[in-house]
Amino acid sequence: MLVKTFGSAVYGVEAITITIEVNVNNQGQHYFIVGLPDNAVKESLQRVESAIKSNGYYMPRTKLVINLAPADIKKTGSAFDLPIAIGTLAATEQIENPERLAEYVIMGELSLDGSVKSIRGALPIAIQARKEGFKGLILPAANANEAAIVNNLDVFAVEHLSDVIQFFSDETSLKPTQINTREAFAVAQKDFDIDFSDVKGQENIKRALEIAAAGGHNAILIGPPGAGKTMLAKRLPTILPPLTLQEALETTKIHSVAGKLPDKSMLISRRPFRSPHHTISDVALVGGGGNPQPGEISLAHNGVLFLDELPEFKRTVLEVMRQPMEERKVTISRAKVSLDFPANFILVASMNPCICGFFNHPSRECSCPPGSVQKYLNKISGPLLDRIDLHVEVTPVDFEELASKHHFEKSDIIRERVIKARNIQLERYKKSEGIYANAQMSSRMLKEICNLDHVSLTLLKTAMEKLNLSARAYDRILKVSRTIADLAATETIKPEHIAEAIQYRSLDRENWGG
Repeated sequence: MLVKTFGSAVYGVEAITITIEVNVNNQGQHYFIVGLPDNAVKESLQRVESAIKSNGYYMPRTKLVINLAPADIKKTGSAFDLPIAIGTLAATEQIENPERLAEYVIMGELSLDGSVKSIRGALPIAIQARKEGFKGLILPAANANEAAIVNNLDVFAVEHLSDVIQFFSDETSLKPTQINTREAFAVAQKDFDIDFSDVKGQENIKRALEIAAAGGHNAILIGPPGAGKTMLAKRLPTILPPLTLQEALETTKIHSVAGKLPDKSMLISRRPFRSPHHTISDVALVGGGGNPQPGEISLAHNGVLFLDELPEFKRTVLEVMRQPMEERKVTISRAKVSLDFPANFILVASMNPCICGFFNHPSRECSCPPGSVQKYLNKISGPLLDRIDLHVEVTPVDFEELASKHHFEKSDIIRERVIKARNIQLERYKKSEGIYANAQMSSRMLKEICNLDHVSLTLLKTAMEKLNLSARAYDRILKVSRTIADLAATETIKPEHIAEAIQYRSLDRENWGG
């Protein structure tokens, strides 16, 4: 008897429906699984056989052929166990109402006793199932909340193979998982464990990060050990605008595909903050592998990627980020497939000013030999620095500020100013596709939007000559000054906005680093 069940395979951040054809006949005694399965899929037959027998059902003693169609797409992972088991039981007439199998997508990994384990990519699978008109989706209970955020699709959570068998004989045995997506999403957006009010002093650094958040600018923090660079960077997501529902769906899909979502979680409601160690490989950072998976820059999509001790990262790792930072996506190409992973993030990096960490320190002497400071800075390439708008020098906090009981500004207050500035930019760029923040302006748009009066132009010219600023600093200063003007809610860029923006180009000064 030939029976068809339906599953799904995830490629990139999208899903493709897979038809599992199970045929049992009397002309042979072997089990076959075809359709480009990997080893994990081939091994499913042993798990399926044990799960079926453990629950009092029988495996056919005759020829069993399982085809995963379309047969020219490679199938990976263990999530096909459950649809293969249900198809086998239906083909041997051990399931009632097998005609109902065509209405559902079924996914799940089986234990030897029939328990159903979690899978990756439940959200894109649910989206694809709704798009193709399936009535419902049957998947592990650990993934039900994640998939249930997709409306107009019944999502049934199962914990055991027997739950699925019972469901096809009695449709009322399982209830669809119900989630109030918007309510849960709104509540979780404001739930932060950290706050900018925790940081004593460092008002100039907080101001720089507020500008970075308001304009979507990349930033680098330069300062001695213990000055608070990491502490400040970790609090940047608390002042970024809340995720929209569409952004939350995009972010959740990526984390779901990568298997980074906790069990029984649903939408990611807060902007991600990713902080990879400096020993990371280029594949782990940008994504890839035999079965391409998203890397850290994609996991930071719609959030912050923090690279602590930037010069300690391998040069090749840093250089592969250059194109994704410009295009806000990364393309992974293989012989048979090319996948796009989104990578729209704010880069925040930190570094010591030299090897010992105390160059330009107000009270400690630098012990580095002559020329080593510049050699240390040269570990970061010019093209990468060209994509970082804000260079911020971080100085240590003195004892009086550390011991102060003064109440510092909360993240919520800063976030309100950032949201107002972002709304101005959304209105400004509403006719420009794919641009929503000042950091993304092209050179042509820069000339139209960042017109300077005579005083501002003279100030910028003088600064570039006296501070020996490099040519690449010009565009960055204009973009940052436009964001500062938006925070001040002024239509024109004023001299004080240019003056503040000039302060954030430390590494472009030719005499910086000795």
